[in-house]
Amino acid sequence: MITGVLVLVLGWYGLRGLARGWERAAHLVGLLSPYTRRLHAWVLAAPATFAYVAVFTSSTLLQKTGPPGLVRLLTTTQSTNLAHLGTRPLVVLADSALWVADKGSGLLFYIAVFATVVAWAEQRYGTPRIVVIALCGHVFGSLLTAFVEWHAIRAGRAPARLAYATDVGVSYVMVAGCAAAVVLMRGRWRVAGAVALGVGIVLPVFVTHTIWDLGHLLATLCGLTAALFALRLAPPRVPPSLEPCLPGRTGT
Repeated sequence: MITGVLVLVLGWYGLRGLARGWERAAHLVGLLSPYTRRLHAWVLAAPATFAYVAVFTSSTLLQKTGPPGLVRLLTTTQSTNLAHLGTRPLVVLADSALWVADKGSGLLFYIAVFATVVAWAEQRYGTPRIVVIALCGHVFGSLLTAFVEWHAIRAGRAPARLAYATDVGVSYVMVAGCAAAVVLMRGRWRVAGAVALGVGIVLPVFVTHTIWDLGHLLATLCGLTAALFALRLAPPRVPPSLEPCLPGRTGT
């Protein structure tokens, strides 16, 4: 997938170079330029989202190509489990958000959701607020999940080895961003978004009963709470690309 993106980018700039002296290439560039400008504007309007996509995509490349033993060691030592949170919480909370869980499984899905739904949310909340929302989902979702783990182990309802389980991934950030997006959606989009969150986040808690499914639910609720609080501070902003169509509206 990453190779395909690189080929497209290099092909596009190669085509632009040929357009300087080749009429057919120039015509094709003229046809495609409106779409590439929109894509460029979309990416620039959500810098935090796409920077984060670049980070976890790079870490996935490491997981796919690096020595399995090294990758296993890195993901294990950077997990937000009870053992690590009790000794170096800030470090593991930061490091665990850099990895895609299950050796990079589902990377395309994560990229698609971040590049569309979360990027859309960033354009309307603004970069500072979406970063805070994402951090709340990841940090508080991880801490609440760890508390549930601790209570379950202490009560004898979960094995003690759960305290050393591997728990990394970008999913807590993703679900927090999706919750923030659904808050701003209207009409059928809001219904579709709420249904998607219900099926993807709430339903697994009652079907599979794993601590990780509960963690996704807690991260979603944390992101939702942070989003509602952010909107109390200021209304959603108008993305720069839409401002000419909405005179009199200003971003926050």
